[in-house]
Amino acid sequence: MPARKKNAASPYCVFVRNETARGGVPLTASFTRWVDAALRGARWRKRAEVNILIVGSEAGRLFNRQYRRRDYATNVLSFPYEPMPHEKTALLGDLVICAPVVAMEAIAQEKRPRDHWAHMTVHGVLHLVGHDHIDDTDAERMEALERHVLAELGIADPYVESRDSGLASANT
Repeated sequence: MPARKKNAASPYCVFVRNETARGGVPLTASFTRWVDAALRGARWRKRAEVNILIVGSEAGRLFNRQYRRRDYATNVLSFPYEPMPHEKTALLGDLVICAPVVAMEAIAQEKRPRDHWAHMTVHGVLHLVGHDHIDDTDAERMEALERHVLAELGIADPYVESRDSGLASANT
């Protein structure tokens, strides 16, 4: 059964299921903190539930191939929930985060792994509430919001150039 975390002071509920045996995956409390920060930053004022599935490379590749027609594992995929007409639900949707990709990107981008996990979670949640980066204007708006949310969490700008890897970016 997935871990569930509900903070009494927060209207947000996070369910996490880790399907990897990989170490270094943050605890549910960390994911909850990051989801809360993203939704506050996006000025989300309703109750919300978010499901997070942590997967390995093979499952990450299968999800990305099936839903985005891209045959490689990516860092985070967002699946907004679309309720039926008149359905009352707090479910925003699901995130699928590929642990090995997040770990490799953190190393390549010279970031603390925990900070990169936070960034991928915030990035995915912002997609769930309608933000996107399809065009330059939307990308700038979304990146600015990510920077703001991460700064509130004490995390450096994820889009600054690192010494070796160039511009850091999320692949969703």
